[in-house]
Amino acid sequence: MPDYKCKICRRQGAKLFLKGEKCLSPKCPFIKKPYPPGMKKKRRMSGFSEYAKELKEKQKLKNWYGLREKQFRKYVKEILKRSGKVEDASGILLQKLESRFDNVVFRLGFASSRAQARQNISHGHFLINGRPVNLASYQLKKGDKITANPVFQKKKAFNNLAILLKKHQAPSWLRLNVEKLEGEVIGAPVATEAVLPADFSTIFEFYSR
Repeated sequence: MPDYKCKICRRQGAKLFLKGEKCLSPKCPFIKKPYPPGMKKKRRMSGFSEYAKELKEKQKLKNWYGLREKQFRKYVKEILKRSGKVEDASGILLQKLESRFDNVVFRLGFASSRAQARQNISHGHFLINGRPVNLASYQLKKGDKITANPVFQKKKAFNNLAILLKKHQAPSWLRLNVEKLEGEVIGAPVATEAVLPADFSTIFEFYSR
């Protein structure tokens, strides 16, 4: 039976990498069926209204980071109040989303997906500056260090992690220490490295209605 997360990608018309390693394999449903669920392959999609296009962009980014509507809307609304320019607002939103604890754990390669990162964080598998933090939305800043909790390093989730990390390339704003299973925030998130699936300006237009 098709996974509901795979249906999200097909519905949004973009690979959102919600299933970790499965998304990189030939078995990815989006590769086999790159059209919305319930739609026949040869059927043409009708044109979208401006509102529908904005909604689709918003849904793509929200699902990309695995956020609920209330949480995502709160980010955008707060930024819109503080920033007058869309360009500035887009940069702030990017930093907010990329600096989330669950996203940093994922970017460091400590989890194969943001969903797995959130689950491991909720179970106390990671420490921030030596202290346990189980809040996935926690905002990390420059100088913060993320380490695998020694208590859980023998758990199944960490099996062969060091081997996998040797092939992982963390973004330039993060420093990864494979031997110590440690990561550090050394700068600000860079838009060109995030490879995001959505147009930020369109999303701000949607919430400005």
